[in-house]
Amino acid sequence: MFMIRQFHVFCILFAACMVPATAEDAISPLTLEKAVRMALERHPDILMSQEETNELRGKIKEVRSDAFPQVSFQGYGLRLRDPSILNSSSFDDVPQEFRDALIPKANNMFDMGLRVKQPLYTAGKVGTALRLAEVSLEETETNGESVRRQLTFMVIQAFHNLLLAQANSSVIRETHAQRLKHLEQARIRYENGVATEVDVLRSEVNVANIEPEIIRADNRVRLARSELNYLIVVDLETPTEIVGELEYLPWNAGSLEDIQEQTLVRRPSIKKLQYQLQQARLTLALAHAENKLSVDLEGQVGYAVREPQNFFNNDFSKWSITFNFNLPLFDSGRKSGLVMQAQARVRAAEYGLEKYENDVRLEVKQAYDDMQSSEKAIHAARLSVSQAEQVLEMMEANYQYGAATTLDVMDSQTTLATARNEEIRAIYEYEMAKARLRLASGSPILEQEVKR
Repeated sequence: MFMIRQFHVFCILFAACMVPATAEDAISPLTLEKAVRMALERHPDILMSQEETNELRGKIKEVRSDAFPQVSFQGYGLRLRDPSILNSSSFDDVPQEFRDALIPKANNMFDMGLRVKQPLYTAGKVGTALRLAEVSLEETETNGESVRRQLTFMVIQAFHNLLLAQANSSVIRETHAQRLKHLEQARIRYENGVATEVDVLRSEVNVANIEPEIIRADNRVRLARSELNYLIVVDLETPTEIVGELEYLPWNAGSLEDIQEQTLVRRPSIKKLQYQLQQARLTLALAHAENKLSVDLEGQVGYAVREPQNFFNNDFSKWSITFNFNLPLFDSGRKSGLVMQAQARVRAAEYGLEKYENDVRLEVKQAYDDMQSSEKAIHAARLSVSQAEQVLEMMEANYQYGAATTLDVMDSQTTLATARNEEIRAIYEYEMAKARLRLASGSPILEQEVKR
C-alpha cells in the first residue's frame, strides 16, 4: 500500500513538471518585452525564416562541391555471347580451321573501380555561382531580420491595442459609476421633494444607456487579447494579463532629413533589395560565362576480370587519365538570350531599388508627421480633460443645491468621458507612430533598446 501511494505521488509530481511553459507564460502577467520575446521564439514566421536560411546554407555547400573532386565507386557484372565476328564481311575469307575455333561462347565480365573527376577551368562559373549563393544567403538573413522587426512591431501594436481597449473600458466603467452616483443623488433629492420624478427617470435612462457600451468595451478587450495571444502563440482563449498602461514617453527623433538619410543605410528591406541587385549582376556574369572553354581531369583505376577470383590481381588491373575540354562554337543565340534576360533583371532591380528608396522616404515622413501631430494632440487633450473635470465637479456641486439640472450633469459626464478617450487615443497614436517611425527607419523598436 505504501509503494502504491509513493507511485501516485511520483505521477502527480511528474505531471506537474510536464506542464508546458506556454501556459505559465500566458498565465503570468506579460510585459511588452516578454511578449516580444515569446513571439520571436515561437511564431511560425520566424521559424520559416530560419529554415529558409538553413536551406541557403545547404545550397552553398552544394555549389562549393562543384569546385572539388567528385569520387565514385563504380562497377558492373555482365554475361554476354557476342556473334559479331561471325557477321564480319571478311569472315568468309578466314580458313576453315580458324572458323571452327572462332565459334562464340557465352562469357562473364566483371568490372569495378574508382572514378575521380576534378574541374580545372570553368571560366569563373563555379566561383560566380558560389558568390551568388552566398549573396542569396545574405539576402535571406536580411529578410529574416525584416521578419523579426515586423513581428516585433505587430506585437507592440497588439499590446497597445489591448492597453487601449482596457483604458477605454476603464473610462466607460468610471462614467457608469458617475452616473450611478448621480442617480442616487437624484433619488435622494426626489425623496426630499427638491427634485422631480423626471430627474430620476432621466438618470435611470442615462445609466441604462451606458450598459451596452460596457459590453462592447469588454468585447474589444477580449478581441485585443486574442490578437496578442495569436502573436505569442498561445491558445486564443487564454486569459493573458499584461503589465503596463498607455503612457506618453517622449522621444527626440532628430530631424526628418537625418532620419531619412540613416534609413537608407540601416533599413533591412533596403539591404535586401541591394542584395537582389547583386544577385542580378552575378547572374549576368554567369550568362557571359556561357560558351567559354571548360577543362576537367578524369581518372579511373580498377579491375576488369572474367573470373571474380581474379579481383585484386594486378595482372587484371586497369587505369586511365583523361583531360577533357569543351569549347562551344555555335549555340544558335542561346548565350545572347541569357545575357538579354540577365541585363533586364539588373535594370529591373535598379529601378525597384530606386522606387523603394522613395517609398521609404515617404513612409518615414508620414510616420514622423503623425508622431508630431499626435504629440500636439496629447497636450490639447490633457487640457480638455482638466477643464472637463472642473466642469463636472462644478455641475455636481451645483446640482446638489439645485443650481444645475440633470441634463447639465449628464452633458458634463459625457464631455469628460470624451476628453479622456481623446487623451488615451492621442497617447496610443503617438506611441504607434513612434514605433512605425522606428520600424521604417531601421532603428531599434523597443524602448529599452533605444535607451541602450
